Amino acid sequence: MKRIFKKKEMGLVILALLLMTVITSVNGSFLSPMNIINILKGNVILAIVSVGMMVVMITGGIDVSVAGIIAATTLVIGNFMVSVTGNPILAYILGIMTGTVLGLLNGLLVAFIQIPPIVATLGTYSVMSGMMLYLTKGAYINNIPQEFIDFGKTTFLNILPDGDGGVIGLPIQLAFLALTIVITWYIMKYTRTGRGIFAIGGNTISAQRIGYNVNRILVFVYGYMGFICGLAAVTHVSIMRQVDPNAFNGYEMKVIAAVILGGVNVMGGEGSILGTLLGVLLFAVINNGLTLMQVSTYWQKIILGAIMVFSICFVVIQKRRASKKHAKVDIA
Repeated sequence: MKRIFKKKEMGLVILALLLMTVITSVNGSFLSPMNIINILKGNVILAIVSVGMMVVMITGGIDVSVAGIIAATTLVIGNFMVSVTGNPILAYILGIMTGTVLGLLNGLLVAFIQIPPIVATLGTYSVMSGMMLYLTKGAYINNIPQEFIDFGKTTFLNILPDGDGGVIGLPIQLAFLALTIVITWYIMKYTRTGRGIFAIGGNTISAQRIGYNVNRILVFVYGYMGFICGLAAVTHVSIMRQVDPNAFNGYEMKVIAAVILGGVNVMGGEGSILGTLLGVLLFAVINNGLTLMQVSTYWQKIILGAIMVFSICFVVIQKRRASKKHAKVDIA
C-alpha cells in the first residue's frame, strides 16, 4: 500500500478527485453521464496524440509539428472521401500512411541531419501549415460521405443511463484510444526499441555504447508520432464530420501541457502511459469544470498556463534533489 501512495501517478489521482469534488459541489451536472461522455469524446484526440508525444519526450525530444501533421492528414482524407469513397477502413489506412510519412520526415531530419527536434519540427510545421492555407484558402470540407458520418456516430456498451429514462453508449472513437494505448504499452514494455527509447532519454552516449542504434530508434519514434497523428486525424473527422484547416492551430501546446501534467520529464528518460492519461484527465476536468463554472476563456488559459509552469518547475526540482542523493565516484 505504501508503494502505491509513493507513486507519482497517485498524486495526479488525488488531485483529479479533489478537482472533481470541488466542481461537482459548484455544479452537480458535472458527474452526469451525458457530461462524462462529452468529456471523453471531446478529449479523445488529445489523449491519443498525448500518448505519442509522451514517447517523443521520453527520448528528450519534442514534436511541435503534430498540429500540422493532423491538419494535413485531415485534408488528404477529406478530399479522398469526397472524391473516391467514404469507407472508414480505407480512410484510416490512408490517414495512417499519410501521418507516418510526415512523421518519418521529422525523424530523418532529427536523426541523420541532426537538427534539434524543436527546430526540425517547427520547420516542418511551418511548411505544412503554409501548404494547407495555400491549397484550401481556409475553406472547410463539409460534404463528408454519409457512410463515414454514420461510422462516427457508432457507440458500444449502450448500458449507461442518460438521466431521462434511456441509455447511452461509449463513442466508437474511444476504441481507437484503447488501440493506441495497447500498442504503445507493448512497444515500451516488451520491445528492445522501447527500452532504447528510455535509454536515449537517460543518456544518448550511454545508449550508443550499450548497443542501441540511436538514429534508427529516433526515426521510429517520430514516425510513430506521425502514425498516431494520422490515426487521430481520421478520428477527429469522424467526430466533427467536416475538415477545418485551422482547427488545430496551437494544438501542440495543449498536447505538451497535458503530457507535462502527466509527469513526463521534459529532460527525457521518464514517463508513463498512465501518468499521461491522468494528465489528459486533469486537463479535461479543469477545462470542463471552468466552463461549467462560467469562468472566462481568458482566465482558463491563464490557469492552465500557470499549472503547466508549476508542473515543469516541480519536475526539474524533483530531479535535482534526486541527483544530489546519487553517489559520485571519480575514476582516475
